[in-house]
Amino acid sequence: MKFTLKSPHLPATASVASAVFAGLMTVSFIASAAVSAEEAKQLGTTLTRFGAIKAGNKEGTIPEYTGIPLKIPADYKPGSGIYTDPFRDEKPLYRIDSKNVDQHADKLTEGQKRLIKTNATTYYIDVYPTHRTELFPEKVLKATERNAVACQGLKNYDAIDVSCRGGLPFAIPKNGYEVMWNKHLRYQGEGVVFNPSQRGWLVDASGRPTITSEQLARTEFPYYQTEQKDRDPQMFLRTYAITKAPARLAGVGSGIVDYLDMEQKPRRAWGYTPGQRRVRLAPEFAYDTPIASLGGVSLFDELWLFSGKMDRFDFKLIGKKEMILPYNSFKYYFGCKAEAKLMAKHVDPACERYELHRVWVVEATLKPGQRHVYSKRTYYIDEDGYGAGMFDAFDQSGNLYRSMFNLNVPFYDHGFVYAGASITYDFNKNMYGTVADASVGGMHYSPVPLSELDMAPDATMVRESVR
Repeated sequence: MKFTLKSPHLPATASVASAVFAGLMTVSFIASAAVSAEEAKQLGTTLTRFGAIKAGNKEGTIPEYTGIPLKIPADYKPGSGIYTDPFRDEKPLYRIDSKNVDQHADKLTEGQKRLIKTNATTYYIDVYPTHRTELFPEKVLKATERNAVACQGLKNYDAIDVSCRGGLPFAIPKNGYEVMWNKHLRYQGEGVVFNPSQRGWLVDASGRPTITSEQLARTEFPYYQTEQKDRDPQMFLRTYAITKAPARLAGVGSGIVDYLDMEQKPRRAWGYTPGQRRVRLAPEFAYDTPIASLGGVSLFDELWLFSGKMDRFDFKLIGKKEMILPYNSFKYYFGCKAEAKLMAKHVDPACERYELHRVWVVEATLKPGQRHVYSKRTYYIDEDGYGAGMFDAFDQSGNLYRSMFNLNVPFYDHGFVYAGASITYDFNKNMYGTVADASVGGMHYSPVPLSELDMAPDATMVRESVR
């Protein structure tokens, strides 16, 4: 794939990349240094206050970032969990299919091209007008500007300092590790996102869809709960899920807590079995352990594209480029019922929305002596919010193994963009899985953080599990 390296320090209209920046992007290193005060002056001028290129592209196909909130549709019902699509009347600008896929190859992942070419009569990508819907509250923007000149990666980026809390840690990332930390710490509110009927699906090689789990799921982001005095300041993410179906697994629970210092405080994961009524630690919920509730087609370090410690791979920042990215996915989240959108070999493309966006490109290569089912993953991560994104994963022989797509959706009544639903294609097994289907029950957000008692694993699992 051909990459056009462009400096994130220059407007999008600049046609020549900075040689210095290009050199930095192609060197794998993990030295940590905050940007200079002079460099940080770009925030709010040529760059947005959160570090994306403010200008649109020269073709006009990517607009300038304005920060204007979406107008809430008149027929949206607050509290329903179902977000009405404000773009439902838009028509695609063009369609990419088996006849013209090669013309758009430079803006597609290997997985996207594989899906189109191997499903020539059924799969296509409709590309819609681009809307830069990402929003941040003022205090998050101020914290992000502060972090730009102060926040540093520690312990070879196995950690960042707790003083970074409250904003993106690296508004002007210098290497792949900093992009991935921004991915970890993207803004998704200060309260709790919950799905009362989160369903995971697996579509096998014969084309048969099977529900792998239906769960009550809650996720909170303590990294942004800076006013909560009962929080461990090291904690940046906490999530748990209680299984409701299938019946044989009803009441089974699991949870994950991640910390800013992953060396000193590794991931704390646990499982709960109602028959035993005990919460047990589950250290195996990490790296390339398959996730049983997702049918085994996704790994624990693939939650939301990437999750957990970065010590097994070298993360090299290749640059920034324009890609066809799943974005503003209202139809997928809320408009298409799972049973209808799960076709034999792929998700129904009529339920997807793709837009042209600038992305950070990060190449993760397995370190010598480390173990993982993949030899390499290439990530494409939205420059605005770090939530929407894609990756291609390659096996030890260098063949395309899996591709994943993480879909975002604006919670326009709360002023932020959430990215939790994903689609993973396993090209070895000729099957795919989806997670966080919200077509039943919707997605909800409580702006008030829960207490430590409400989110603590023992109390949570025993209280909410079915015995």
